[in-house]
Amino acid sequence: MAGYVPHTPEEIESMLGFLGLGDVDQLYSAVPAALRLAGGLDLAPGLAEADVLDTLAGLAGANRAAELVCFAGGGAYDHDIPAATRALAGRSEFVTAYTPYQPEVAQGVLQALFEFQTMLCRLTGLEVSNASLYDGASACVEAVNVAVAQAGRQTVWVSQGLHPHWRQAIATFAVGTGHRVIEAPLAGGVTSWPDTAGDEAPAALLVQTPNFLGCLEELDAARAVADAHGALLLVASDPVSAGLLRTPGELGADVVVGEGQALGMSLGFGGPYLGLFTCRPSLVRRLPGRLVGETVDTEGRRAYVTTLRAREQDIRREKASSNVCTNQTLMAVTAAIQLAWLGTSGLRELALRCARGTRYCREALIGIEGVEPAAPAPVLREFTVRTPVPAPVLIERMAEEGFLAGLAAGEGFEDSPYEGCLVVAVTERRTRAQIDAFTAALEKAVR
Repeated sequence: MAGYVPHTPEEIESMLGFLGLGDVDQLYSAVPAALRLAGGLDLAPGLAEADVLDTLAGLAGANRAAELVCFAGGGAYDHDIPAATRALAGRSEFVTAYTPYQPEVAQGVLQALFEFQTMLCRLTGLEVSNASLYDGASACVEAVNVAVAQAGRQTVWVSQGLHPHWRQAIATFAVGTGHRVIEAPLAGGVTSWPDTAGDEAPAALLVQTPNFLGCLEELDAARAVADAHGALLLVASDPVSAGLLRTPGELGADVVVGEGQALGMSLGFGGPYLGLFTCRPSLVRRLPGRLVGETVDTEGRRAYVTTLRAREQDIRREKASSNVCTNQTLMAVTAAIQLAWLGTSGLRELALRCARGTRYCREALIGIEGVEPAAPAPVLREFTVRTPVPAPVLIERMAEEGFLAGLAAGEGFEDSPYEGCLVVAVTERRTRAQIDAFTAALEKAVR
């Protein structure tokens, strides 16, 4: 536990004297009396540090996730994190969530962010990357904001294959911004785009690949639909898939976003995670968040600074397409370290091991009586199966057998053929023995 050192009476007296106040009550005189706490808080008596640690250890011990073999995904994956990544990312020089504002004292962190941006551009096939956003959901929201501002139209077509929580985030923001969000349903596990635009052509199409069900989307087809309506193509992409697949930029994406948790971040019970955002140069003036650029100092030496700062999100917020003015520096630096550690061949090997494990696991599960694939589309690291037992029930049964079985395709898939299906993820950490044991446990659970 971190130490707590309160202000001493002498420090308080010095502060009040500097402010010209007689006591602490005067310091808070601006707060109406009705809003102030009277009589103190009704708290239990304090505990010794050792007792507090014992209590917290007991609470932590009630969590079962650490004991379960993880086959769950949906944007948060149980990947291996090398000791080098953990050690370097944990250095005190990097421990900040914010973009460095003073280049004269932060060249190291700024260069790390610049390298992160460079690597991300190579992964996505686009020319410009920002210095990160909060998570995959916020990155999707910002991509929609950019597209609507660029096209001057309020309608956006969003694939039902996009993560349900990300779709919820978009819908929530659309209430305030006035965006009109139209969901395109799935057919055979991939997006079936509308034939006509209706009252207003879309400003953008947003599709995720691999999508929430694990299926690889047909980006060429999405690009053709976008071109037919003069719309931007927004792609939520898995960075690990870049190890094996052509980049979304090569396939026509104008903006590529995603969740970067797989790049060296632990599951962490939900965070902190990392939002990825890259785009075409034509959209750079609408780029949300921070952008680190390379320049030279007064002596001609290479230097790094935040650049293109005179944007509406900072100085004319009423005209802004984004109000994001910070980033996830520590997580972005972690991702840069992990990518540098892996290199091109390492990322390919990582993706290949995931793909091989996924194929082995999928074939094993559909060999169980009553278990069948929910979609015929190709997959990479996740897949979805239809089981005789509803997925939520199956997940509970599998937990008793020592497995975090996957995610239930429920929320966001109501009244669709995928409702109640089980979404399973296989990373490079899953061994053949674990997959065999998982298969045997699931066969028992469905019966």
